[in-house]
Amino acid sequence: MENIDVVIQYMKDYGIIFLFVIVYLEYLNLPGLPAGIIMPAAGFLVATSDINFIYALVVSIIAGILGSYSLYAMGYFIGSPVVDKVYTKYKKSRPAIDKSFGYIERYGNKGVFVSRLIPIARTLISLIAGTGKMKMWSFTIYSIGGITLWNLGFILVGYIMGVAIK
Repeated sequence: MENIDVVIQYMKDYGIIFLFVIVYLEYLNLPGLPAGIIMPAAGFLVATSDINFIYALVVSIIAGILGSYSLYAMGYFIGSPVVDKVYTKYKKSRPAIDKSFGYIERYGNKGVFVSRLIPIARTLISLIAGTGKMKMWSFTIYSIGGITLWNLGFILVGYIMGVAIK
């Protein structure tokens, strides 16, 4: 609960800009606060402040897609060496990487959407899709769908908690 309190305080202090930056970094798969803390905290803040729910959701989606584009570009231009390094160095991420490849093999472009709804795989899929040279428009469409559902669900949970406390 302490992490949520810290995130809420930062959001109060820095507003929607903090939400954008932290979601962007989270979609880059950088260590830090997970979406399970960030998004509900954003929803809680929306419920207890004058920030518009749709506005916060749209900012989180834009930050998520921009973070995803960054990993996609890394995979597209550098490719397999990055995936191999992550696979070798971070043994706990192997199942997520394997699932991401599996979803793309099994479902094609729709695998991006499916992966967006699975923890860890949802951020690694950008790197995998870039490495596989998936078309940018397909990546974007399926990413926006999955990112929207994921962010909406978690922000809504925080919003409901905030309304209940209010």
